[in-house]
Amino acid sequence: MLRLALPALLLLAACDVNALGDQAKRKAAQTVIEPVLAVNMPAPVAAVGTECILNNASHAEIEDLARDVGVEAGTLTVARIRKIAERPAAQACFAAGGVPPLKV
Repeated sequence: MLRLALPALLLLAACDVNALGDQAKRKAAQTVIEPVLAVNMPAPVAAVGTECILNNASHAEIEDLARDVGVEAGTLTVARIRKIAERPAAQACFAAGGVPPLKV
């Protein structure tokens, strides 16, 4: 029985590591997106808009945004944020959260 349980535990541990990595990337991307939004809206509204963008970004987009952590967002990053924000699901999230359209 122990032989069967060990591979399952190893697989479960690998999933947890992947989930932690994804959470770290998402948090890093959040620190990139929120200041961009906060230029044109109050911080609480920017936080809601940031969640909308993160929830509508692909895994690859979150990774790309996370790479910009610690530096001021450049034109490519701002364009990427705008592209995600223009998606219908993101727009619906903005409307539901009281987030105005982006001016970035």
